[in-house]
Formats: sequence, structure tokens, C-alpha cells
Amino acid sequence: MAERVWDRFLTEQDRAHVQMKPPKAIGFGKRPGLLLIDLYRWVFGDNPQPILESIKSWPGSCGLAGWNAIPSIQTLLKTAREVRIPIVHVTGLANAGVDEWSFRRDVERSQLTPEARERRSRKFDIIEQVEPLPGEAVLRKLSPSAFWGTPLVGHLNQLGIDTVITCGESTSGCVRASVVDGCTYRFRMIVVEECVFDRHEAAHAINLFDMHQKYADVLPLAQVVQYLHSWRAEQPVRT
Repeated sequence: MAERVWDRFLTEQDRAHVQMKPPKAIGFGKRPGLLLIDLYRWVFGDNPQPILESIKSWPGSCGLAGWNAIPSIQTLLKTAREVRIPIVHVTGLANAGVDEWSFRRDVERSQLTPEARERRSRKFDIIEQVEPLPGEAVLRKLSPSAFWGTPLVGHLNQLGIDTVITCGESTSGCVRASVVDGCTYRFRMIVVEECVFDRHEAAHAINLFDMHQKYADVLPLAQVVQYLHSWRAEQPVRT
């Protein structure tokens, strides 16, 4: 079996338990959709930098982990567009008169420099490398989960989606929250391993492991791309 990203973080007891009780595959359903979570400026910054440098200007940065994931996310997004599955982009909601979900503010707004205020004004802008095309849904949220307080469930149900292919950040935060909620709503949740990222390597790996054990299939990009092309080939030809 190919090594998984979480393997080096598991204890001997963890490995033995998984061997005795391996997770059962959730599998793909009949109608897939793509969910892109929080691919906005706040987690990338304006230029690729190691995280310990980038957080000086962009406190929410994921550093190079985010930038390194962009080519894989672009491949997934390009494939989704080619096979014509529904695509949903999710980002944050700013200036709504409602406090954000996190109470852990790094600095009071009154203490921000003009440059910092300018950066924060762009924090929820989806980066141009994966920006939505006309006709693609864009939802805004105030909580970690893409499902909480948004019309996502109704949108997916209306389109007949039963399989939600998921990418974005952070693996341990908004991706995980969305995957758990999606599973709760009885969607088949698929997490594309190379297309999610986090600020902390250990949190990224262990949350992928845990989601794969309970709530989702964590699959390599190549397998998901192959599935999407196979799914498209099975669809009736539109005239």
C-alpha cells in the first residue's frame, strides 16, 4: 500500500488498530460537484513566502503550503469545468455587521496601520489563480463550515448532487468542519489530498487521517481526475 501523508504521525497502536479495522470506502455517487473552500488572499498573501515570514504581514497565512497546492487545485478545477460538474466557491463574508466566528483577534482594528487595513480589505478576495468564472456559484460564510448559515445544502439538493469533492483550506479547520457537516447531511464527501493545506503540518496530516477514518474518502488527485473523466464518458450526449 502506498504511503499516506499521515503515516509518519501514527503510533504503533494507531497502525495496529487501523490494520484490524480499516475504514470502508464511501465511494462516489451518481452526481458529483466541486466545493472550493476559502481560497482567498488572507491565507496566501501577495507572494509566496515561508510561513514564519508571511505571517508578519498576513497573520492568516498558510505560507508555502498554500502556494504549493495551487497547481493541483488548478488541475482539479480545470477538470471539473471540462466535465461540466457544478462548482461552488466559498469565501468569507466581510462588513456584514456581524462578528466573525473567531474571538482570537491578533490585534485590535484601531491599532492597525493603513497598510494592514488595506491588506485586510482584500482578505476574502478569492485569488486570481482559481477565481470563479461567470455562472459558478460563490457563497459567503461567517463560520468555519461551508454549510452553516449558507444556502449550500439547498443548492446541492436542487442540482441533485450526492458527491461533494472538496478542496481548499485549512485542512484542520474549515475543510474539516465542512466535511463533517456534509457527511451529516448525507453527502458523500471526497477530500482531494493534494488540494487541501494547513498552517501546521501535523494538524494537516492527522485531520486527513481522521476524516478518512470517519467522514470522507481522502483520495489522491489522479484518482479523482480519472473518476471525473470516467463519469463524464458515461453521461448521455447532449444535442
